[in-house]
Amino acid sequence: MSKIKVAAVQAATVPFDGAAATARTAALIAEAAATGAKLAVFPEAFIGGYPKGLDFGCCVGRRTPEGRADFARYVRGSIPVPGPEVDQLVAACAAHDMHAVVGVMERDGGTLYCTALYLGPEGLLGKHRKVMPTGAERLVWGFGDGSTLSVVDTPFGKLGGAICWEHYMPLMRAAYYAKGVEIWAAPTADDRESWIPTMRHVAMEGRCFVISACQVMRRSDFPEDYASRIDAQPGEWMMHGRSVIVGPLGDILAGPLLDEEGILTAEIDLDDLLGARLDFDPVGHYARPDLFSLRVDESAHHPVVVEPAL
Repeated sequence: MSKIKVAAVQAATVPFDGAAATARTAALIAEAAATGAKLAVFPEAFIGGYPKGLDFGCCVGRRTPEGRADFARYVRGSIPVPGPEVDQLVAACAAHDMHAVVGVMERDGGTLYCTALYLGPEGLLGKHRKVMPTGAERLVWGFGDGSTLSVVDTPFGKLGGAICWEHYMPLMRAAYYAKGVEIWAAPTADDRESWIPTMRHVAMEGRCFVISACQVMRRSDFPEDYASRIDAQPGEWMMHGRSVIVGPLGDILAGPLLDEEGILTAEIDLDDLLGARLDFDPVGHYARPDLFSLRVDESAHHPVVVEPAL
């Protein structure tokens, strides 16, 4: 299967409500399938919510009870992986013969991870935990390790990618290119104009198709008790979207979509990747391993390792 239709889903989620956001995601998987798409990419933290503007009562040397209450609510809206919400998403993929990449807030013990799930009709194919939360995200998210630098096989090619500002980590991009990514999923919360050239650069550098999905959110989409104290840009719009689909030579195939919900689609031909690498292959004929090399640790790192008794 060299030609398929792919989709970037730009929508408002249900913040801090894992069950409601999962149901909305399942419904949007069905909507994407109705367009003829076989793969849909959803935004960063679509299930669980991207807490834009919240400070969780934190500053250097001080935390507040109100901030801890905010975090508790955020935890309650997150999901375990695997878990019933993941099963619901897999069922939606199976019902519509779809693959999907969905950004979620993953709960593991007392820590939250910003995670991208790779889903297909047959189940959970893999996951990627964001390895470097950006800025104040570090207050509320844990750090993924190399064990979830996932690239999964699908009927239409190798699917992988990164989350939001991980795209500005050149060594991480190189690690993914070495895995042979053909379709690059980019769940993000970056809705600025500067994000579009970033996606075009990744597509050109990796000689891959890039599907970037961002939420579009109004202040009124947040719970009323939160919306009144969100510290963010003035006005109603909290997140503007700018989802986009890009071809392997940097050409924009769909989007960007701004300040409205919608499902962007584009037909892509994986055979186009062959000719795209005529003059550039980042981990092949354009690499100089005699000069540059990269070591990647893909082992899982645990704080407690119990050695068996002798």
